[in-house]
Amino acid sequence: MATEPAPETSPAAAPSEQTLADRGQNRSQRPSSAAFLDWVTSGWAERPASTAAPADVAPFTAARRARLAAQFPGERLVVPAGAYKVRSNDTDYRFRPHSAFAHLTGLGGEQEPDAVLVLHPAADGEGDELPDGTRSTHRAVLYMRPLAGRDTEEFFSDSRYGEFWVGPRPTLEDMQTVTGIRTAHSDELRDALAKDVGTDGIRLLVVPEVDEAVEAVVEEIRAAEDAGERDAALVEALSELRLVKDEHEVGELRAAVAATVAGFEQVVRRLPEAVAHRRGERVIEGTFLSQARVEGNYVGYETIAAAGAHATTLHWTDNDGRVREGELVLIDAGVEVDSLYTADVTRTLPVTGTFTEAQRRVYQAVLDAADAAFAVAVPGNRFRDVHAAAMEVIAARLDEWGMLPVPAAESLAPEGQQHRRWMVHGTSHHLGLDVHDCAQARREMYLDAVIEPGMVFTIEPGLYFQSDDLRVPAELRGIGVRIEDDVLVTADGNENLSAALPRRPEDVEAWMAGLLGR
Repeated sequence: MATEPAPETSPAAAPSEQTLADRGQNRSQRPSSAAFLDWVTSGWAERPASTAAPADVAPFTAARRARLAAQFPGERLVVPAGAYKVRSNDTDYRFRPHSAFAHLTGLGGEQEPDAVLVLHPAADGEGDELPDGTRSTHRAVLYMRPLAGRDTEEFFSDSRYGEFWVGPRPTLEDMQTVTGIRTAHSDELRDALAKDVGTDGIRLLVVPEVDEAVEAVVEEIRAAEDAGERDAALVEALSELRLVKDEHEVGELRAAVAATVAGFEQVVRRLPEAVAHRRGERVIEGTFLSQARVEGNYVGYETIAAAGAHATTLHWTDNDGRVREGELVLIDAGVEVDSLYTADVTRTLPVTGTFTEAQRRVYQAVLDAADAAFAVAVPGNRFRDVHAAAMEVIAARLDEWGMLPVPAAESLAPEGQQHRRWMVHGTSHHLGLDVHDCAQARREMYLDAVIEPGMVFTIEPGLYFQSDDLRVPAELRGIGVRIEDDVLVTADGNENLSAALPRRPEDVEAWMAGLLGR
C-alpha cells in the first residue's frame, strides 16, 4: 500500500511538540515546493468527453422516492450514504453506502462516500416528475463532493479522495445524468437543510447513525429552530418501502443467487484441498470470497464455513477448523452484487460426498421442515405461518426420536417450546439490500403481515445437536444441519430462486460426485 501523503514541513517538530494526529505525518516525504506544485498541476491532457447515460434503475428509484415522500408531506428527508470508517490507524474499511441510500438512488458498490440524498418538500406541481407523468410531493437533490480539478491540491495530496490516489470521481453533471436526480456541491448542504425550517415551517428528519457529521448538522438546526424530530418514523418507512420488491430488485436478487450458486460449485470442487489443509474452513471461505469479488461487489455477510461440530454454532465465522472426511460441512454464504442486493443460501454437505445414515436422518428432517414451510409461503397466508409450518415438522421428528419430554403438540404450544432447544432461530427473514432486510419495519408489517407477491425471503430451518448435549442420542451428537433457500412470492405461489442448488440428499450426492469427477 502506498504511503499516506501529508504536507512536508521544514525541520520536524520535536515529538513532545506534536499532537497525536500530527505524528501520523512523520513518515511523509511528499514535496511541497512551489516548483513541484507548478509542475504537478500542469501538463495534463483534456479529460475525455463524458459517456454517462441514465441507469436502468433510475425509473424505479424515482418511484421509490415518490412513495416514500408521500408519507411525509411538508417534511425534509435526509438520507446519507455514510462516510468512510477507520479499519486501523489511517486505513479505512471498503466503503459501502447505507442500504436506504442505495435503494433510493441506485448507487451501489463503493460509490459516493459522504453523499447525502435530500427530499425537499415542494409546492403543488413543483415536485419531481415521475415516469408516469405525475409529480412527487418532493424534489430530490443529491449533495456530493464533485470531481476536483487537477489544479487543486486535493488532486494529488488527499489519499482518501484525491484522484491521484483513488481515481477520478464523477462530475455533478454525470451523476445527475446517471441517477436522474438533481445534484449539488456538498458545501451547499447545510444551508439547504436549514431553509424554511422552524415554527410552522418545514420539519427535518434524518436517518440516524449513518453519518455523524450530517447528523450533527441536522441536530444543530433542530436545536436552533422548532424543527420537530421524527427520525424513527423515517427509518421505519424506509424499511417498509422494501418489503415488496419491484421488477428491478427481483432481477438483481436473481443475479446474486446465480453468482452464489456458482460459488458453491467452486467450493465443492476445492473440498479435497480443504480436507488437506489444517484450516480447511478458511479454504472454503476464501474460495467463496473470491467468487463474490470476481462476480459481484463482496459477500453479503461473513461466510459461515462450519465443519463437523462447528455446524452446531449458528453463526460460526471463525472458520479456522479442519474439514474432515466422514463429517458434514455447513456453508451459509451469499454474493452481494454491485447493486448491493445479496443472496443468502445454506447447504449442508457431506465432505466425502455421501451422507451417513445418521446424517441423512437429520438432513431429511430439516428438508421436510423446509418443504412444509414452502407449502405455506404463498399469498394470503401470514409471514408467521412459514415458521409455524416448519416447527410442526421439527417437533414431530424430535418426538419420533424420543427426544422431547412432552408430546409434540404440547411442545408446540406457546407455554411449551421444548423442541426449540435444537432450533432457537426463526425460519425466515426478508432479503434484499440487507441480508436481514426491512429489519426496522413494524411487527404488523413484518411478522404479522399477510404474504404478498413480490416479497422475497429465506426459508431456513435447521437442527443443531451439540457434542456435549446429553439429551441427544449419542449417534447424533455433533451434527448440525441447515438448509436455506431464497424464495420469491408469486401471484399463485412461490419460486425457489436458489433451486439450482440441489436439496434432496440423493441429488446433493449426485451433484457433488459430478463436480468432484467421481
